[in-house]
Amino acid sequence: MAPTLVYCYDAYCGWCYGFSPVMQQLATRFPQLPIEVLSGGMILPQTPVPISNTAAYIREALPRVESMTGVEFGPDYRWHIENPELSDWFPHSLKPAIALAVFRYFYPERQLEWAADLQFALFGEGRDLTDDEAYRHLLEKYELPVADFYEKLHSDHFRQLAEEDFATCRKLQVTGYPCLLLQHSEVSFSLLARGYTDEATLLQRLASALTERA
Repeated sequence: MAPTLVYCYDAYCGWCYGFSPVMQQLATRFPQLPIEVLSGGMILPQTPVPISNTAAYIREALPRVESMTGVEFGPDYRWHIENPELSDWFPHSLKPAIALAVFRYFYPERQLEWAADLQFALFGEGRDLTDDEAYRHLLEKYELPVADFYEKLHSDHFRQLAEEDFATCRKLQVTGYPCLLLQHSEVSFSLLARGYTDEATLLQRLASALTERA
C-alpha cells in the first residue's frame, strides 16, 4: 500500500484544535499522501455528564493551548467554560464521530478539512456538537444533501463506523490526542506525533520516516 497519514483526533480535544493548522499545512506540503482521520472517542460516558465536570480543567488549559499553538477559543465557547453552572452542554464524542463517518462517505479525500471545520464550530463558534443543528451550516458549505445527511447521522450503520474508528485507535494503542502515524503497510506504522507537535518538528519526522522506508 502507498504510505498514508493516519490522524487520530477527537472533535472535543482542544489540543487537536490547536494541531489542526499544523495538519492542514502538512496536507498542503505533501499532497501525494492520503490522510485518514479517525475519531478517538475521548468523551464517551455511559451517562452524559455536564460541562461543569471538566470546566475547571479546561479553563486552566486554554491559555496554554492558545500560547503554544496560536489558535483562539471564541467567546461563545468560553462562556460555557466560564459559566458551567448555567451551561446546558453535556459533551459526548459520539455524534461528531458519526458525522465524520457520514462525511467520509461523501468526500473521503476531504475528511481533514471536515474535522477542522467541526472543531472550529465547537471551539471557535461555540456550537454544541451533540445538537443536530450544529452541522447544518457545514452541509451548505460542502453542498451535502440535508435529508440524506441527517438520515445517515442517526443510522445504526454509521454509528457502527464511528465505533470502528474508536476501536482502531485503541488497536493502534493511541492513549491521547492528537496522534499522527505514517502507515507503511497493514502492520507497519511510524509514530510522528503524540500530543501537540509544531510544524517544523513534524515535517522533519515525516521526511525521516519516508526516507527510512524508501
